[in-house]
Amino acid sequence: MIPAKQTETSISQLRELGFDPSAPPADAVAKLASLRTGANQIAIARVLGQIAAPEAAAMLAEMEVGTSGRLRREIRRSLFRLRQHGIETPVIAQPGKDAVQPADSITGLSGMMSVGDSDGMRIVWMIKARAGGGLKRLWALVSEKDGLLAVAAESLSRKELRADRAELEQRAGAPMVEADWRLADFIMCEAYRRTAEERRARVGNFLSLRAEIVPAAPPASLRHPIYDEFAAEAAGDPPADLMQEPDIAAYKLPQDAIKPFADEMAQLEQSTLVLNRMVQEERVNAVLERAIEQLLTGDLAHRLRRRLEDTAYYFARAGKRAQAAWAVTAAAKLRDQMELKRIAFFQFFMRAQLGAILAEQQEKQQEQPRLIMTPAEMMRARAAAQARMAQRGRLR
Repeated sequence: MIPAKQTETSISQLRELGFDPSAPPADAVAKLASLRTGANQIAIARVLGQIAAPEAAAMLAEMEVGTSGRLRREIRRSLFRLRQHGIETPVIAQPGKDAVQPADSITGLSGMMSVGDSDGMRIVWMIKARAGGGLKRLWALVSEKDGLLAVAAESLSRKELRADRAELEQRAGAPMVEADWRLADFIMCEAYRRTAEERRARVGNFLSLRAEIVPAAPPASLRHPIYDEFAAEAAGDPPADLMQEPDIAAYKLPQDAIKPFADEMAQLEQSTLVLNRMVQEERVNAVLERAIEQLLTGDLAHRLRRRLEDTAYYFARAGKRAQAAWAVTAAAKLRDQMELKRIAFFQFFMRAQLGAILAEQQEKQQEQPRLIMTPAEMMRARAAAQARMAQRGRLR
């Protein structure tokens, strides 16, 4: 057994580097993966044994490949502790003495991805060539809102892969594009971290399946390759024309976040008898700017940025280079936390968000029966009722 004092010392050592032992298990493991160096591997191995989650077992199993001595003993102790909590150790292939590899040195992997739909869902593949022929594919359905919805690992031939791709593209009406496997991996891991604890058991053991494809710890962060690809364009301002792209225009902020601003906008638009048009427009613009400042921050800004980054990557590989550059410039503004309220794209984006809520509210109002009728409407209703009564009288 590991003395409690040694474990506490390890936790304190890692806490100084930014580790939070109270974080959700997936986030805690991802943070430990990002902190991993030769100097603190023993401390990380000890702490992983305190995190009763499959993610911890997967990382320990990956760390064990190619190790020996004291580190291996600490890893074995932690894996034993996790097994006592019902968490089994995933099997990781041992390709040889150089099994533990940094992500940049791993070869034989590729990725594919579809574009996100209006609900933020898409298909992501990671593909590994097998030594004896054929392919191993990790397949995931990811959601910007709910995280990982489904995952599966399977062996297949190149012919079967091409057939699957063609069928998926036909159903979706849009092509899948080839992607850097590191990006595909990050998208999957990011989605897994967003998945609620109670749902993870229903989508399969992602980390164990991933370990069959990638002999490296799950990435905690990634510098998106699109910024290097469009480095010259990233400094500009995104044009409003970007909102003409359906894949961008379909993006929706959470309704509960945007509704207060939409309600305020509706009140202003109903005040035409009190305010002249110029004053009304000024107040509408003020609401618009506050919505941009207050909504496009924190997690909402991060999610929009990630949508723009991945959509730009997709555009670039689908032959839409100009639109890809526009999306990169918008993502860069969010990444760098620039002032957004004066940028045309973000103004049009927020107007579209508010307009969608207002249109939905107006549609609901039109569908609801009115309790108050105008005199003209009352007269028409009375005439219609009398006509119906007369018709029934003739039928008797």
